[in-house]
Amino acid sequence: MRSRLLPLLIVLLAGVLLALGFPLAASLAAAQQQRVVVDRIDDTTRFAALAQYVTGPADDERRGTLQSELSRYQEVYGIRVGVFYRKRDLPAMAAAPEKWQVPAKGEAYTAYTEALASRRSHDPPQVWPWQRRTIAVASPVVRDGDVIAVVLTDSPTGAMRSRILRNWLLLAAGELAAMVVAVMAAFRLAGWVLRPVRILDRVTHDIATGRMKSRVAAAGGPPELRRLARSFNEMADNVEEVLDQQRAFVADASHQLRNPLSALLLRIELLGLELPTGHEEVGKVREEGKRLASVLDDLLGLALAEHAEADLALTDIAALAAERVEAWLPVAIREGVELDYTGVVAVTGWADPVALSSALDAIVDNALKFTPQGESVCVSTETRGESVAVTVADSGPGLTDDEIARIGDRFWRSPRHQNIDGSGLGLSIARVLLAQGGGSLSYAPNDPRGLRVTLTVPRTAP
Repeated sequence: MRSRLLPLLIVLLAGVLLALGFPLAASLAAAQQQRVVVDRIDDTTRFAALAQYVTGPADDERRGTLQSELSRYQEVYGIRVGVFYRKRDLPAMAAAPEKWQVPAKGEAYTAYTEALASRRSHDPPQVWPWQRRTIAVASPVVRDGDVIAVVLTDSPTGAMRSRILRNWLLLAAGELAAMVVAVMAAFRLAGWVLRPVRILDRVTHDIATGRMKSRVAAAGGPPELRRLARSFNEMADNVEEVLDQQRAFVADASHQLRNPLSALLLRIELLGLELPTGHEEVGKVREEGKRLASVLDDLLGLALAEHAEADLALTDIAALAAERVEAWLPVAIREGVELDYTGVVAVTGWADPVALSSALDAIVDNALKFTPQGESVCVSTETRGESVAVTVADSGPGLTDDEIARIGDRFWRSPRHQNIDGSGLGLSIARVLLAQGGGSLSYAPNDPRGLRVTLTVPRTAP
């Protein structure tokens, strides 16, 4: 979720910064140009005031004074300036450089014609750092209410464009710094928002794998997620209470039914003594009674397995597996099945030895039931990264993919194997026993036939 939330926050923050940055950059450029334009307006107004006293082309003294002012101005600032008569065929009243004339077109010509109409020239278009253009400003020279001449300046923009570019670089540096701060804030914000979600996900996984005591600890995050955590804890408490009641009921029912069933089986045995030897119905009743007793025993075992706490310890998994194979050898010999152990000699993992032995017994018992005479069951142990795997591979009829998906469901048995004794709870009990210690069961077809059941426990303490 962080990988999806962070890019979204960063894109939104970058969009906000860019949306603010572009108008600010344009405003900085406009402010720099307006400053230049105002200065040129002041200059042209001052020169227009001087030009008012030049009475005509014959007024050499005042014309000389005006020319010297324009020349000094052009020399100091590098700005072309001229005072041009209304009639363009007349030579300039004064100009610097002296041979400069009003251009025949362009921004300078437009400013000149606007000043002839007795108004200041309009603001020139914005000059950007990559444009090599000049700024033309003109002011009319008015005498007795008539425009007699125009003061025209044509300013280079190199210095102005340099200032604009410098301001833009400072703005870009500020935006970059703000972006870095925004990204750091986005990381903190994402962590703050997602921390309760990660805790909730971990606790949900714990509960789903059988660790019903897990709860969401109080943590930061938005108020909505904190309320969700409290609601989740309340739900988990209710679910645990319901499961405890269910387990207690199953255990109590199994225990309470066990005694009457034992008495019933005893009476059936006594009744069988009074009937002729080999009475068929008595035999069937006896078998059904034993099957019911087996189911009750398995139900009681399942309830106890779900209720008991795992007593984890560092255990030699290979030695324990070899020991259980040795214990089941007499049964295998009686059934005419070859049972052997292969794999590593010693490898340790974290497990409850009693629970692991019970789970292995259920798996080996199941394999021996379904393996025909003359075939084999192989138990092997190996390390797989951070876990230890014990595999029980039989040579029985095996299961289809759909049937493998249902292995471990309570009371489920393959329709093809209903004639074999069993309650359908053995692997369910094994799965519960393993899950309490962080272990798991997996199933796969065996090659060339049969079923492979893999029991996995962690090598490090859960």
